[in-house]
Amino acid sequence: MMKWLPVLKPDGKPRYLQIADAIETAIKTGEINMGERLPPQRKLAEKLGIDFTTVSRAYSEANARRLVESHVGRGTFVSTPAYARHEVDPRRTRDEDLSMNMPPEPQDPDLIARMQEGLRTVAANLVSLLRYQSTTGGAQDKAAASSWLSKRGMVPSLERIAITPGAHATMTALLSTMTRPGDVILCEGVTYPGLRAIAARMSLQLVGLPMDDSGILPGALDAAIHLHQPKALYLNPTVQNPTTLTIPQARRMEIAEVLIRHRLPLIEDDAYGFIPAIAPAPFATLAPDLTWHIGGLAKCLGAGLRLAYTVAPNARAAYTLAQALRASAVMPSPICMALATRWIEDGTADAIRRFIRTESAARQIIATETLAGYSFKGEPEAFNIWLKLPVGASRAELMGRMTGRHVGLMPSDAFTVLGAPDEHVRVCLGGVINREELRAGLLFIANSLSDAGWMG
Repeated sequence: MMKWLPVLKPDGKPRYLQIADAIETAIKTGEINMGERLPPQRKLAEKLGIDFTTVSRAYSEANARRLVESHVGRGTFVSTPAYARHEVDPRRTRDEDLSMNMPPEPQDPDLIARMQEGLRTVAANLVSLLRYQSTTGGAQDKAAASSWLSKRGMVPSLERIAITPGAHATMTALLSTMTRPGDVILCEGVTYPGLRAIAARMSLQLVGLPMDDSGILPGALDAAIHLHQPKALYLNPTVQNPTTLTIPQARRMEIAEVLIRHRLPLIEDDAYGFIPAIAPAPFATLAPDLTWHIGGLAKCLGAGLRLAYTVAPNARAAYTLAQALRASAVMPSPICMALATRWIEDGTADAIRRFIRTESAARQIIATETLAGYSFKGEPEAFNIWLKLPVGASRAELMGRMTGRHVGLMPSDAFTVLGAPDEHVRVCLGGVINREELRAGLLFIANSLSDAGWMG
């Protein structure tokens, strides 16, 4: 039997409300845990020296707040949180693709409850959300998208905004309107694997540009434009996948000047740009009439939404994109759009973003501690590191050793466009695993490298 007792104050507030408030506070602070039985009403009344009816009324108030559940003959118990009341399907709890760079998943009950409350609100309009709707989103969803994009300093007209079924589908649709088989697309020398897959399926030539610690070299970009006559440049300029590099503002201005001089379109994949508290201004603010800004939600809210907020260079270009998307995907999911809109409007989206930012920084610290002595690139806002293997190490062997573990690794082969792949691997710090599981996985990597004599 728990020994918890509420403290009653002579402040004039009804005692039954004081008891209910005390129950709520004790649950939030962890003094009372889920499933614990509260003291029987008569015994609590005796301990506090008050009427039984006052305690009974307090428990009824706590029940009305969904803090407790009463069972005849058994007593009163602290409720299961709202997010956990429905049965979890175990077949879905570990359904993950370790080849993807995944953000850490929320584990805080209050945040999960907020997320699920949004889903319950959306469910009120479920029937209408099952209809065919606008190819690129209606006015309410575009207004929410505009609010979200403003966090990156953009204020585009709604006519330029297209809500699309994810960054990958958006790039596929864009390139279908901009290119023909054999055309050249410029990109970073080490770039997003999704672009490589799209280019291969569309028979496009990717030409990788040399990079330094500030991103692609403006002079190399200028030379490549003269040499290859490309149709567009693709960049992932903020917390780049896989290198975690962010192009600083000065370099962005130099690159934008080259693009403007040659009138070359830019596909700006800003998948990670919404995570940092402070990030350089997107290219869409430097060369707005040339830039397709793709603000994917996969990394900052959740990949399962399959949504991106895309800003076209102008309204006519947005219409062209809409036609291409209609032919390939018909429309983004109205249910997902409604959920994202709700989260943006009620602040849940910002709460998720703050969690990802804070948790990613904590996991980067774990990586620094466990992989001390090895060379890698990482940033507090990134949920991966770019690990350089020691001389003599084999990325293929390390990948093999990590089979069956829930730390996602991807070899440099998947990212390399310029030159031959070297001995780098991308190590994902997010996904289903918690901090303890991550630490164990990274220690396994460190021990594997050490056992093979690759240290130092």
